[in-house]
Amino acid sequence: MTATDPTLTALAQGWCALSLLHGRIEAHIERALQTKHDLSVREYSLLDVLSRQHDGEGGHLQMKQVADAVVLSQSATTRLVTRLEDRGLLERYLCPTDRRGIYTNVTEAGLRLREEARPTNDTALREALDEAARNPELAPLVRAVESLHVPA
Repeated sequence: MTATDPTLTALAQGWCALSLLHGRIEAHIERALQTKHDLSVREYSLLDVLSRQHDGEGGHLQMKQVADAVVLSQSATTRLVTRLEDRGLLERYLCPTDRRGIYTNVTEAGLRLREEARPTNDTALREALDEAARNPELAPLVRAVESLHVPA
């Protein structure tokens, strides 16, 4: 395989298109969330992921699982948790069965903010996808995203 291999070029072009679509969507959602709710995309994602935790078996996520869910390193996730904790949107506490484990829960204020921001997130996502669908290079990717039925 060489740098001029048509397969590699097509693969690279596909990756560039996917990256472009992701960047456009994230930027559009970021602007909307910042403007209306003073939240970043990552902050909203973290509130959303943590709000789905529950008591009982497998109900709480470890920080590595949270980091994977919001697509950040563990250290960046810890900093993000700290920022939201400082705003009163999250709280941390020790795991009752393993004193080494630390859980993070969304506070009532965090849950309210997430619920207020959800329509903004959803509308901005739809707008970004609709705009991208008008670009012939991105339209197939938009159709692929719209056809996914991934369980929450």
